[in-house]
Amino acid sequence: MAQAESTPRRTCGTMLIHRDLLSADAAYAVARSEIENLALGVEEGFREVAPRGVVTMPVVVHILYRDTAHDISDDQVISQIEVLNQDFRMTNPDIDSVPEPFKPFVADARVQFELATTDPEGNETSGITKTETTHSQFSAHEETVKTGSAGGHDPWPSDRYLNIWVCELITSVAGPLLGYAEFPGCPPHLDGVVIRDLMFGTTGTASPPFDRGRTTTHEVGHWLNLHHLWGDDGNGCQVSDFVHDTPNQLEPNYNTPSFPRVSCPDAAPNGDMFMNYMDYVDDACMCMFTAGQVARMDATLAGPRSSFVTNG
Repeated sequence: MAQAESTPRRTCGTMLIHRDLLSADAAYAVARSEIENLALGVEEGFREVAPRGVVTMPVVVHILYRDTAHDISDDQVISQIEVLNQDFRMTNPDIDSVPEPFKPFVADARVQFELATTDPEGNETSGITKTETTHSQFSAHEETVKTGSAGGHDPWPSDRYLNIWVCELITSVAGPLLGYAEFPGCPPHLDGVVIRDLMFGTTGTASPPFDRGRTTTHEVGHWLNLHHLWGDDGNGCQVSDFVHDTPNQLEPNYNTPSFPRVSCPDAAPNGDMFMNYMDYVDDACMCMFTAGQVARMDATLAGPRSSFVTNG
């Protein structure tokens, strides 16, 4: 008798939320079309955006807990901010593990993160809020974690802060949900990233194989308009992530694959770029963004998230 799969696998709820919004909110569908047209134009070279330097994102982390075991420490939050800065600035210690054929595509996203020092009213803040709640878990579909009156915490203005909620999440049909994010163009009261505390940062409650902070890197990638490498639409090797320098890929990769792994014939001989932050591998396997992905971030920061550049 075959033994049941026991190794944890990454699951991300971003596309589930995205599809819910597409079906429920016509304005979101229009916004997403405009955003994707801009992103395509920038990567293809027929739309220009102003050159930018390093953009600093003020971050507020909203911690929701029912018991003290999930009331994570400031040190755990700080460890996550450190990971984001390493991963988005290409200073992560494991960057040298990128296979030789993919090294020419590695790129610095020129985005860095700092905990907010001033709250929306202009008062001094640590950039961390803590809310004791009656919820043992939150549902991604209901989004109550983002509403104070429903036991969550209201977002700070999403054009000035990257809101990150840390909480327990209800298990999805695919398994335990690690986190999810909103794509640019979503309603402001939903905008941000949600992460389970067991996958947040590198210390405290962070649990292997997702204890290197890469779940948040992955979800912030979505928040900056990056898609999963395989394209999410169930058409196999026929579609991808709208980025030219990430090889075509059939489906998610999990756990710790060996290089090369070829899932689409037209991507041979090097195969899947499974070490990219936008795949589903374990934290220890993730270590890179590409220049094409950075071009999409450039378009996002010139378009729907331009307030973070102008306010910086």
